[in-house]
Amino acid sequence: MHNTHLHPKFSIITVTYNAEAVLDDTIQSVVSQTYKEIEYIIVDGGSKDRTMQIARRYQDKISVLISEPDKGLYDAMNKGIRQSTGDYVCFLNAGDQLHEDDTLFHIVQTLHGKELPDVIYGDTDIVDGEGHFLHKRRLSPPEQLTWKSFKQGMLVCHQAFFARTTLAKNTPYNLKYRFSADFDWCVRIMKQSNVLHNTHLTIIDYLNEGMTTQNHKASLKERFWIMSRHYGFFNTVFHHLWFVIRLFVK
Repeated sequence: MHNTHLHPKFSIITVTYNAEAVLDDTIQSVVSQTYKEIEYIIVDGGSKDRTMQIARRYQDKISVLISEPDKGLYDAMNKGIRQSTGDYVCFLNAGDQLHEDDTLFHIVQTLHGKELPDVIYGDTDIVDGEGHFLHKRRLSPPEQLTWKSFKQGMLVCHQAFFARTTLAKNTPYNLKYRFSADFDWCVRIMKQSNVLHNTHLTIIDYLNEGMTTQNHKASLKERFWIMSRHYGFFNTVFHHLWFVIRLFVK
């Protein structure tokens, strides 16, 4: 029997700031996709380096190109969502890449039935600056994702989490969070979702960048309070006792 496949349009958003060293690879991974129902949006925060020169080389392949000062990463992401007209939004940070040239094609091949799921998700490889595989993420996607899954941590990488654009437009990133608004956003999207679809594919090559220790600790603290808000304080402490000890004892 012949399966009819859905053909969603993907709004891929790359947020940049002084990203000249890594942007070209990211853009290449989008524009070389064999699946063509793509809208590519680049939101730049007013870079002082050659970021915009690199982006303009691909002007004919980029649907929206914005460069202006913003209030940080998540403000830029909200701008990207507002510009999106596809069925799904996904965020591909400068330095990250879609896993293969036919990744989106393979994602679409996994979609069956008459209706598009609310969330599409998959796995992530951690790579070095040359794009060489280092290791899988420490946390791996559950067979069936729900909003409660993230009480174990961020089991799906933000970049490998595609949300229906209608949901994303109604659920902007909360700008009071400086480091972990993506965690909060994914949970809030999932709370509103009925169908979350596991592609069983590696979707993203994630660039292994070291966040400064200071930022890493601030990020973990912020994530702890986000988890407490969604899952309850005692539940969060119970699931992440080692994490609480690292954060607050010293």
